[in-house]
Amino acid sequence: MSPVPGPLSGLKVVELAHIMAGPVCGLMLADMGADVIKVEKVPGGDDSRRMVPPEINGESSAFMMMNRNKRSIAVDMKQKPGVEVIKRLLSSADVVIENYRQGTMERFGLGYEILREINPGLIYCELSGYGRTGPYSDKGGFDLIAQGMSGLMSITGEGVGRPPVKVGAPVTDITAGILGAMGVLAAYTNRLKTGIGQKVDTSLYEAGIVHTYWQSAICFATGQSPGPMGSAHPLNAPYQAYPTEDGWITIGAANQKNWIRLLDVLEKPEIGADPRFKDNACRMSNLSELDQVLSQIFRQRKTSDWLTRLDQAGVPAGPVLSVGEMHIDPQAQAREMVLDTHHPVAGRVTTIGLPVKFSTTPGGIRAPAPLYGQHTRAVLQTLGYEEAEIGKLAGNKSIILGDPDSN
Repeated sequence: MSPVPGPLSGLKVVELAHIMAGPVCGLMLADMGADVIKVEKVPGGDDSRRMVPPEINGESSAFMMMNRNKRSIAVDMKQKPGVEVIKRLLSSADVVIENYRQGTMERFGLGYEILREINPGLIYCELSGYGRTGPYSDKGGFDLIAQGMSGLMSITGEGVGRPPVKVGAPVTDITAGILGAMGVLAAYTNRLKTGIGQKVDTSLYEAGIVHTYWQSAICFATGQSPGPMGSAHPLNAPYQAYPTEDGWITIGAANQKNWIRLLDVLEKPEIGADPRFKDNACRMSNLSELDQVLSQIFRQRKTSDWLTRLDQAGVPAGPVLSVGEMHIDPQAQAREMVLDTHHPVAGRVTTIGLPVKFSTTPGGIRAPAPLYGQHTRAVLQTLGYEEAEIGKLAGNKSIILGDPDSN
């Protein structure tokens, strides 16, 4: 747990978002110290609460990963009293994050044009499938579809002619959330200078497109769309994974200096004398042949043996770890990328840490993911609601109070 408030301490964020892209945006801000109030729908809350298995003591592991450091209130925005709760909440907020379909917030009476009248300094972050403009703006967003349409699936996989492959992680969801957080912080910086808020708009589609920088550069220059290359690099070689005697190893000998160092480690000077491999352009033109030659050599020793030799020679290299192996890797531990929290129901829950470090105002894990509606009462009290008003809202199901002992 982080004992020091993060750099965003004092920033009030309202998260009207569910599943992943929006919650990632809120997660980034919460881990850096913002007070993120997660507004969950009535009934049921965030759909990721029902993404089981896996679960820990009945609590969704997926939900707990995405929503630590946040407070949960449960409000029915389909009821007028619920909308009034949200308007009052947003009147004093710095940021709102939403990832509903186009027009949904407007139907609730919570569109940007309405909210900016209530709170001119509000930063309104929209995360959607394709952005709020253009011919696809009304479509819903899904990582798989965005990966396909952004070109990512055409460059991921083992080779030309093989089935398209998605990146294993929901990379457009996660990247959209990070882009959203970046946009929020840029808009917040501008607001500190001008006092004026604004709308921030990004999407899964654009999040996928930005991962094609190298391949798009090739296509712009040549007029040809690159295809999948397995773990190989589209511009440099050797820069890929190779099989060893007992596993896999990645090699980053892309520039000529590291290529020469690699040849010394391999004790194969004749490879360097081969005109097919004399420089990067030749190696890229003969990538298949280079792959066959190097794979045969790397299979002759164990991964640990190769890593020792490559590290001593200064050649960039590493093992291909499973997710579980990554969790116990000493570098992940040293960087506090694997941390424990204590959840009131699930007990000890291990989570991924904040990937950005600050020397003076470190962010970190302050609290576990909230129970459904755990903080509804406390948040409404800060908004000036009397106990009788809270009871009335709870009685007509405009709000859910959750566990009153945890408020």
